[in-house]
Amino acid sequence: MPELTVRESLREALREEMKRDPKVFMLGEEIAEYGGSYKVTQGLLEEFGRDRIRNTPLAEAGIAGAALGAALVGMRPVAEIMYIDFSFIAADQIINQIAKLRYMTGGMVKVPVVIRTQGGGGVAAGPHHSQSLEAIFAHIPGLYVVMPSNAYDAKGLLKSSIREDNPVIFIEHKKLYGEACEVPEKEYTIPLGKGEIKREGKDLSIITYSRCVNFALEAAEELAKDGIDVEVVDLRTLKPLDEDIILSSVQKTSKAMVVYEACRTGGFGAEIAALIGEKAFDYLDAPIRRVASLDSPVSFNPAQEQYILVNPEKIKTAALEMMGK
Repeated sequence: MPELTVRESLREALREEMKRDPKVFMLGEEIAEYGGSYKVTQGLLEEFGRDRIRNTPLAEAGIAGAALGAALVGMRPVAEIMYIDFSFIAADQIINQIAKLRYMTGGMVKVPVVIRTQGGGGVAAGPHHSQSLEAIFAHIPGLYVVMPSNAYDAKGLLKSSIREDNPVIFIEHKKLYGEACEVPEKEYTIPLGKGEIKREGKDLSIITYSRCVNFALEAAEELAKDGIDVEVVDLRTLKPLDEDIILSSVQKTSKAMVVYEACRTGGFGAEIAALIGEKAFDYLDAPIRRVASLDSPVSFNPAQEQYILVNPEKIKTAALEMMGK
């Protein structure tokens, strides 16, 4: 199989779905000639034309509102919000309209809107371009939230998101765009709501998603040198959430660590910890451990940013403490 970067696999998913279904189109800031702020849509304008690759003004509320309107008349819009930090400008459209209209019409309308955006830190972009806000959208009934960790998953999950009749917030991590892995040329999709064990283990379960999957895998390799066998669970989607994969892993290892890049307080990892506490408490041999970023805006200073954000070393340290080493 060829290797593709996350950027390339997302582009292939968009290309394949636009070829498959003429109702799929894209809109967003600088997605046409410029190819998007992270070059995911590069070359698609030349292939599909301006009717289907639409530049918009710098107006996130307008982007989300136009996507909703298009979906209500039968189109399948893929709207790009350049940074998840800017999604708050479109919060009313996303939270009060896109998320609720299918419910409010008793299912008479479908809202197949995909909002592609990117989040996370690691590139010294400062407080307005480095946030991890997935917990806010996961909190809203009616929205699906998808967060891939590699190129293979990114392609399969994006294709499934575009085919979904409910609105999807598809969050890409800015530090993963250049990461590559094998991606099949043949058609495939990954169902929403289905996690995956990225590393089998018996001593400790690390439940995580997005870039933190890579951090957990790196930490797991280091912990193996100390005789600790770590299982890494990649959720892939936060809504719908694969509860079974979480609970079965914790039942096997009897120890649970939840890792996420967002600020510790109120992060989605707290929801996972609550789920484990409610449904797998009797299997635990140790308290559930959360490893997350500090409750701080993400600094523009690279050294301060690394101090604030979660990383493999913090995961390893916490795991050693949990295992009494």
